[in-house]
Amino acid sequence: MTCVDELPYAVSAAPERCVAVTVFEVATRIGREVVVAVVSAVSDPPQPGAVGGALGVRKVRLAPAFLVNSATDYAAGLVSPFLLPDDLAMVVDDRLRADADAIFTATGERHTALTMRALDLLTLLRGKTVNLRVPRPRGSRQAVALRH
Repeated sequence: MTCVDELPYAVSAAPERCVAVTVFEVATRIGREVVVAVVSAVSDPPQPGAVGGALGVRKVRLAPAFLVNSATDYAAGLVSPFLLPDDLAMVVDDRLRADADAIFTATGERHTALTMRALDLLTLLRGKTVNLRVPRPRGSRQAVALRH
């Protein structure tokens, strides 16, 4: 594997059963930039706008590879949700299901993946669980169709 997007194919699992860590660079309201790790399913990658809305900030962008490497101590694209530095902020997408089924996650190495129960993973993560669904604009076709 060269990135976590290949994990479902490598382990023959559904993308919603594979966990990815996406790293964002966030500009806070006081002008400081911080790095945030977002844990989500491979099937539902976090969108910068949703991350900004959940964190209450306006400027959010994907962190460049060199920043991912230095902030997480993992190779960019293969970041594991475990053993991340304590000073790295972490949030968890609430769409990850806390059940007894197996999930798969990258370990930072190209040829390894970790399997565990989803409930165990969510118990071990220190990040706050947030809603990362992108709201539909009020005037969009989907929103209009839902109202009628």
